[in-house]
Amino acid sequence: MWLAELRAEAGTRGIRPEILDAAFKSVEPVPQVIERDRTQAEFTLDLEAYLKRRLTRDTVATAQRMYSRHRSLLQRVGKRYGVDPRILVSVWGLESNFGRFAGVRPTIPTLATLAYDTRRAALFRAELFNALEILNRGDIDLAKLKGSWAGALGQPQFMPSSYLQYAQDFDRDGRRDIWTSLPDVFASIAYYLQQRGWTIGIVWGREVRVAPAARTAALELPRREVGCRAERLMTPPKPLREWTPDGFRTITNQTLPKSDLPASLVVAGSRTFLVYSNYEALLGYNCAHSYALSVALLANRLK
Repeated sequence: MWLAELRAEAGTRGIRPEILDAAFKSVEPVPQVIERDRTQAEFTLDLEAYLKRRLTRDTVATAQRMYSRHRSLLQRVGKRYGVDPRILVSVWGLESNFGRFAGVRPTIPTLATLAYDTRRAALFRAELFNALEILNRGDIDLAKLKGSWAGALGQPQFMPSSYLQYAQDFDRDGRRDIWTSLPDVFASIAYYLQQRGWTIGIVWGREVRVAPAARTAALELPRREVGCRAERLMTPPKPLREWTPDGFRTITNQTLPKSDLPASLVVAGSRTFLVYSNYEALLGYNCAHSYALSVALLANRLK
């Protein structure tokens, strides 16, 4: 009954009957998807454990190698969209292991399972309709429409809604191919971050030291009242120069710059960061401090 109602609604959205016939043939719930949904590493590991798992020596070395190998393309994409090429490599690397993994789970059964589950049914029901629209447009064949346990697609790991809104045809072959075309992959990541507010010429933030006497007060500072889960753990922004009197110094124990750049406090385990608007663009990609800090810290290591 549930699947029949969903199919009927898809039809009212203009999805062709032959697409629906193929997409929903033999669709059954996938228990492993529900298990993964309940145990996301970004929300079950502390920052140090997460960084140890994600920013291995091999990951950093591979990121540097890929940054050097694709430097010309990355610079062209970065210039077009105004996004730091090192950030593009970091997002690409952490999302798809530098293009080695774009997902193997058939997307329609995955999203149907999550849409049927009650935890985030509305979100994944909408994404299921978006995935059907991708098929309806002929952007990719059903057999090739595969992704992560959450339905994320291609090397950028875009949800279907993000694909429809942000995927780019940078190589100008008439297809927005985030599965196999590196120009399209890098450009799609860059355009996504640009539209989320990334500003060229501004770094993402900096790790800072807090004087022991000021740490308790820092932990008690008011947090934001709106935004995604990670944003609500951040303080409201104030000019960077105003953090100095509160006992904040750079990680090399230098005084913070006298800047009016708005900065917010992020406390992650034993580490403390002052972050700027570009960091919030990273949270737009994945609203978890462990993820955003992993991307940012990996980018910092690239020469």
